[in-house]
Amino acid sequence: MHDYHAHSAYSDGGHLGRMLDAAAAAGLDGVGFTDHCSVTRDPHWRRQRDRYARTFDLTYERRRAAVERLRAEYDVAIHDGVEVDYEPDPAAEERIESFLADAGFEYAIGSVHYVGEHTVFSFEDFSTAGTPDPDAVVADYYDAVVSLLESELFDVAGHLDVVEAHPQLAGRRTDEQVRRVADAVAASRTVPEINAKRAERDDGPAFHPTGELFEALLDRGVAFTVGTDAHSPEAYDGRVDALTRRCERHGVDPVSPLDAAD
Repeated sequence: MHDYHAHSAYSDGGHLGRMLDAAAAAGLDGVGFTDHCSVTRDPHWRRQRDRYARTFDLTYERRRAAVERLRAEYDVAIHDGVEVDYEPDPAAEERIESFLADAGFEYAIGSVHYVGEHTVFSFEDFSTAGTPDPDAVVADYYDAVVSLLESELFDVAGHLDVVEAHPQLAGRRTDEQVRRVADAVAASRTVPEINAKRAERDDGPAFHPTGELFEALLDRGVAFTVGTDAHSPEAYDGRVDALTRRCERHGVDPVSPLDAAD
């Protein structure tokens, strides 16, 4: 079992050594560190990029050197990955493509984390005056996910329906949005992940993708990779076992994103 989606202190996660100790204790054979990165030129998100530690484009070579040293110390395989904020814009896609080509990661996760000037995480409040209509946010989010898949920029699509964890956005997606995303996954080289970030929480879905989208992907016979999305050593407690059980329950044999990258 490998975890292909984890974060270190090079973005908003834990120290590499402590993350690896916890991963080994959880029984993992390998960990892919995929620290957050944004190459946006949007002024608003340039400010948020610094605030939320999405500046891995400036430090990835330092982490790579650290990983090389740590490989000699651990029996756990360590993979050199990245998680990139995706923007559905041709100029943004060109920047992402250029960055990934120059950086030479083993694999890349693409994720949609924001719509317009709003994130899609639960700390955003869409109930106040001046904020976008929640249905419009959901529609724009899934449009961006489809665009991400069609771009073929990434090896992995991260947490495909993260909006389902937002109490004001959950349950608003349409059957047509589910179909479009599932068809786009089936037609893309980009592999979706089964993401266990919320496996140990009582609020929201335990995994992404959820519900009818997960079933639609299973029906289309798409491959999945897996990730705990761990940001701290403690996050490994329970998530690895939860991922294993979910894969076994649904007959999923996880694939390695390194194969997609090759």
